[in-house]
Parts: sequence; structure tokens; C-alpha cells
Amino acid sequence: MSQGPLMPKATAVWLVENTSLSFDQIADFCKLHPLEVKGIADGEVAAGIKGLDPVSTGQLTREEIERAQGNPNHRMKVAVSKVKLPEVKRTKGPRYTPLSRRQDRPNAILWLLRNHPELKDAQVMRLVGTTKSTIQQIRERTHWNSGSLQPMDPVTLGLCSQIDLDFEVQRAAKDRPLVESAEGGATLMPPELSVLPEPEDRDEDRRPGRGDERLDADSVFARLKPMRKGEADEDDDEY
Repeated sequence: MSQGPLMPKATAVWLVENTSLSFDQIADFCKLHPLEVKGIADGEVAAGIKGLDPVSTGQLTREEIERAQGNPNHRMKVAVSKVKLPEVKRTKGPRYTPLSRRQDRPNAILWLLRNHPELKDAQVMRLVGTTKSTIQQIRERTHWNSGSLQPMDPVTLGLCSQIDLDFEVQRAAKDRPLVESAEGGATLMPPELSVLPEPEDRDEDRRPGRGDERLDADSVFARLKPMRKGEADEDDDEY
């Protein structure tokens, strides 16, 4: 099935007024019913519609019209445009929120502010479809319904998808600088300090009551000699 022209009724009005084509030919080209084309010719249909020239818009050629006027059985076709227009990329506008869900947006904003404080206002606006002033009011608790708000997951509410939420959270995490460890906090000892050799002078190598004085073999035996002599004298007295 061939494609019809733009503004078919306006094109049919022009063809009825400026050509001698039959109602069937005009109806076939404009994708209308023949009786509807007859009503246009009688002034009963499309009253007040200004005719659109299909030749000036590039939808039909003069040769095609003349060929159809000379042969009632000929069926005209829309001319293929030689100029290819680039595809228009649709820009993302503000997210549309259904009326039934708009009352839940403040709860979703409060959930995002509490659970993902790293998100920027622009990211919250993209996810929920709100305004910056509303986000500021909820953050500062100056919203008119601040006392009744309850944090609710926007994915559960249907305000955004989990994929969109994860994307914005990851994007915010990349932009956020690394948080340095707090000063004075408990940290692990570096390995070069934790494997230091043990000191040579241990407590068991020290004499009791002598402080840091190291034990010497000669001094030990010198102290033992008087003790042995005293024991020998005691043995002689017993006899």
C-alpha cells in the first residue's frame, strides 16, 4: 500500500479545484473515500480548508498529473523526495509523571535525599520530574506538607526505573572526591614497624633488684663461694 500525501484533505481540495482528475483518482491518491471527494467538490466536506498544492511541496509532479488526466485508469503515486532530511534526535525533556503519582513525588524526593545525599539537584529532577525549589523546600523542611512526608522508594512508586536510579547514583559517585580518613583515627601499624627485631636484653636475663645490670658468670660464682664456705663451717660445728 502506497503512502498518502501530507494533509490529504487539503491536497484533495487543490486537486478538485485545479485539475480534471476523477473522484476515484483523487480518492486513491489522497487515501480518501470517493464519496468524501465528491462531498469536497459539492462544498459539503472540508469547508473552509485551504487547498495545498502537492506539486510545490514535492509530493506530485506535473507530468504525473497530466498522465492521469489523459488516462482515467492511471493511479498517481506520491513522488519520492530526492532530499534526505537528517533524522531529528528527540531531546529528553522533563519526565512526565502521571496525575495519580504526582502526590508521591515529595516522598520520593525525601527518600533520595536521605539515602543518596550525593545526588545533585539536577539528577533528582531527572529521576522524579520535579523542580529545584521543591527539592530545596524538602531539604530545608519548609515544604507545606513537610510534617506528613514519609521517605518512599521512587522505583517502587513507579516514578523512575531501577536502571535510571543506578545510573545516576554511579554517576554521582564518580564525581564525588574520595573521602580522606579522619585525623587521629585508629590505623594499622605499618609492616616495617610491626616486624622489628626483639631487644637483646630481656627481663629474664636481668638480675632481680639490680635494675638494668646484666648477669655475669664470674660474679655469680664469686657470690656462691662464701655461701658454700658457710655451709661447710656449720657441718664442722655439728660434729
